[in-house]
Amino acid sequence: MNPKNHDAKGSARERLQAQRAKEQARARRSRQAIVAGSVVAALAIAGGIAVWASTLSSNGGSTDNETARPKQASGGDRPAVPVGAPDAPSTLTVWEDFRCPACRQFETGFRPVLHELEDSGQLKIDYHLATIIDGNTGGKGSLAAANAALCAQDAGRFREYHDVLYANQPPEPQDRFADKKYLIQLADKVKGLPSAAFAKCVNDGRYEGFVRKSNTAFTHSGYGGTPTVLLNGKDLSKEKGGRLTAADFKKLVLETNKGKQPGKQQTSQSPQSPQSPQAPQKSQPSASPS
Repeated sequence: MNPKNHDAKGSARERLQAQRAKEQARARRSRQAIVAGSVVAALAIAGGIAVWASTLSSNGGSTDNETARPKQASGGDRPAVPVGAPDAPSTLTVWEDFRCPACRQFETGFRPVLHELEDSGQLKIDYHLATIIDGNTGGKGSLAAANAALCAQDAGRFREYHDVLYANQPPEPQDRFADKKYLIQLADKVKGLPSAAFAKCVNDGRYEGFVRKSNTAFTHSGYGGTPTVLLNGKDLSKEKGGRLTAADFKKLVLETNKGKQPGKQQTSQSPQSPQSPQAPQKSQPSASPS
């Protein structure tokens, strides 16, 4: 072969490889931009799953102040599950639905920062569970998944199971979370959670009344959709034109907490079998700001 031809072919291959490398890099940047845009968009639109849809939920509502509630959850008219140090200097209020795609975007994008701030005593999160998608598209997956998460709260594993649910969220039109066997199988991904007591709690729908009451509170809250995320009562969808990133959020929390003592974490609950539902208690105000 003519050396010149050989060199030419070699140069052509190198140019082709370089071009492919550039295209692959461009594609990666594009995907990263899309993901980043999706994360902030979840806050910018305050969750495109509108409140009007939640009023159609087939789950109905409950005004019963004696609804069974999981360990350490707040009762009253706006029941919630707290995560993090109770005396943390800042409180994040999150209204969410486990079937809501925008909620998954928010949780996926902000999770590392949320965990970091919780674990360092800077932030407490009050989770309020809604069932908007059940009313929007039909089914019972939002209700069943929320009940299962509350069963995990009894075992001291709410945060871990909460994250597993979002990591395994089915497409919005599908109602796979309505399958209680599937919800019980997902517990295998959380160390210390699988147990006969957890399975019974899920199958019995022990905390469905708690979830219905929380959803009723959401439909009367005046908020625009899920996720609704409030830092010390301030709607984060209005911060920076709704383009708040996880880094922006961390900076905002630390600036707000400057000069304040971090909260003290409670001793972690050891995995154990959930007890019977707590005895009815008097209604008490929700810890979440409004």
